[in-house]
Amino acid sequence: MHPIKTFKGKAIALPVKDIDTDQIIPARFLKTIDKLGLGKNLFNDWRYLEDGSPNPHFLLNQPRAEGAAILVAGDNFGCGSSREHAPWALMGFGFQAVISTSFADIFQGNCYKNGLLPIMVDEKIHADLLEAAGGDNPIELEIDLPNQLVRLPDGRTASFPIDDFSKKCLMDGVDQLGYLQQQAAAVSAYESAHMERVSTG
Repeated sequence: MHPIKTFKGKAIALPVKDIDTDQIIPARFLKTIDKLGLGKNLFNDWRYLEDGSPNPHFLLNQPRAEGAAILVAGDNFGCGSSREHAPWALMGFGFQAVISTSFADIFQGNCYKNGLLPIMVDEKIHADLLEAAGGDNPIELEIDLPNQLVRLPDGRTASFPIDDFSKKCLMDGVDQLGYLQQQAAAVSAYESAHMERVSTG
């Protein structure tokens, strides 16, 4: 995982509510345990026609999506079944953050564990972002994780919630196991002290 601090990126909008994980990455692509290459199957059934050619009307196949790092999605993004492949596919395409008004809990947890930042904003900011990012002219947003802010092109800022543990892991670029490994010295010191207390009774 790469540490997340503050970054700027092009934002695009997919204003569809209740996008589930099977729409993000269809079940037939879940056989792999390798994260690499799943970006090409992101939104596969919307992105490609029956003959396998790109659907020119779908957002990701349009020039404005090239190089996008932030997806502004509809409400309740990532609902449906649990699959880590969903954030893998989003990251494989190049997304570093997804903005919505709400996320399914399991999807949100999988994002945190894999280094994708799910950002929840209020309905007014969300509507403004959908409109701005849905136009033909790309917009750039700045994500400030340390201060939990999204900076909009017009100068406004929007705060977003995140629990302290997930925030620390994302900023350090570690998953839960990596966090535990960071505490190895403290664990060893505790075990040594505990053994000494036990032996001296």
